[in-house]
Amino acid sequence: MPNIYKGDFLKELESLFGKYKKLPGSLSLFDIGDGQLRIYTRYSKVHGRNQTFYGLRKDDLKMLEGTNSIICFLWDNQKEPLFLPFSDYEEILNNIEAASDGQIKASIFLGDETELYLPGAGRFNVEGFYGWDILHQAIDKSKLTNIPDFSHSQIQTIIGSIGATKGYDIWIPQNDRIKLDWTFGPKYLPKVSLPERYNSISNVVTEVDVIWIQRGSSEIKAMFEVEHSTTIYSGLLRFNDLHLAEPNLKPKFSIVSNEIRKALFLRQINRPTFRLSGLIDLCNFLEYKDVYAWFKRMVK
Repeated sequence: MPNIYKGDFLKELESLFGKYKKLPGSLSLFDIGDGQLRIYTRYSKVHGRNQTFYGLRKDDLKMLEGTNSIICFLWDNQKEPLFLPFSDYEEILNNIEAASDGQIKASIFLGDETELYLPGAGRFNVEGFYGWDILHQAIDKSKLTNIPDFSHSQIQTIIGSIGATKGYDIWIPQNDRIKLDWTFGPKYLPKVSLPERYNSISNVVTEVDVIWIQRGSSEIKAMFEVEHSTTIYSGLLRFNDLHLAEPNLKPKFSIVSNEIRKALFLRQINRPTFRLSGLIDLCNFLEYKDVYAWFKRMVK
């Protein structure tokens, strides 16, 4: 890890949380707050396609087990560090076979949505994990945001609000618009119709829960299926149909649901049909709590 990035990170870490302790046997593991939190730091240059590459050493990951731990991803010219709670990904990482050098080869894709890619598992939206507040919350549980018990329509509203704030036009199915809940943010006006470009697949695309469209063009940038009570598989099939019908259309596909359905998503997205179609490389999983954290960060 180049000293300029690691050094700056560690200086800021010490200024906010006091003196840190480096764990023996590793150059990347640190304890802060008298053992209240363990941090595993990883750095990558930003390569083509705005992609970063990391090696997560299995031996280092074992040092995180049973502790309050964070994996910190750093890269060039980063505005805020990305902090992923280890407990959210522990089971997934344990089930991934390391390469011959003992490392899991992870990637992060930067853009409108920040995505973590783990080989053999898939993509995960990690927009809700930026900033030093994540460390404050990890140390002091009393600072954790109280996550409401969201309904399907509230999640639809919030995802649309994130997209509108980012400057996109928003599509919400006609029958769902009357149910939108404006409690959490400013009101936006969904598009009356989709671009004519999608007329041939309108019976499928108009049923997608939330679509972000590049303002002033017909380009779809992201699609979201909120699987509140419906099956994960139904949303994946809809995305797969769209991907096969329009292979040149490559938006970010996201299945949005609560935390307990992440394991089900991983089983479904790894079906041979989605591997063969390539959907596994285009679709990620986004938890309700991460949608809310993303929304709060955008508002802030």
